[in-house]
Amino acid sequence: MISLIDLEKKINSELTTKINKTEIKHNQIYVEINKDDLIDVSLFIKTNKDTKFRQLIDITVTDYPEQQQRFKVIYLFLSHEFNQRMILSYFINEKEVISSLTSIFPSANWMEREIFDMYGVNFKDHPDLRRILTDYGFEGHPLRKDFPLTGHTEVRYSEEQKKVINESVKLEQNYRNFDYESPWEGTKYIKQQTDSNDKKN
Repeated sequence: MISLIDLEKKINSELTTKINKTEIKHNQIYVEINKDDLIDVSLFIKTNKDTKFRQLIDITVTDYPEQQQRFKVIYLFLSHEFNQRMILSYFINEKEVISSLTSIFPSANWMEREIFDMYGVNFKDHPDLRRILTDYGFEGHPLRKDFPLTGHTEVRYSEEQKKVINESVKLEQNYRNFDYESPWEGTKYIKQQTDSNDKKN
């Protein structure tokens, strides 16, 4: 079994210019690359006899809206044979299109669809890139940091129209005013009522 230190050396020596940075922490190896090298690096770590990262566990994204390269795309790989994990990552701009891993790891299909749906990241050569968690016609991408907590639209039953309708979210003003009082002590208007009742009695 190859150690993590030997694995790090192997990856750096074999892939040289395709690797920006490697680091060992939490008993796993972290590798940073450029987005254009994803396919070459993934093929190497899957097929090389000293790595054998043959399972793609997950793909996820973190959002940094204040940065020019807004999204960090993260891939988690597992080598069953060597019982080792690798975290592969790279940064992209908001409008960039990145390569799909479905040709190398078919399990990437639904993971990439989820990222497309939740973050709006586009994958080229994906066999069926469409929303997977939200509905058709949904506006926005819910896991982006700038997505409003209430969403843009809501679905409700209309008594007038006698059917389920889709409409823009409208927040009533009374839901915007919070007194931050403890629920055990009661709100101000209840306190005022009980105080005035006590004085009358």
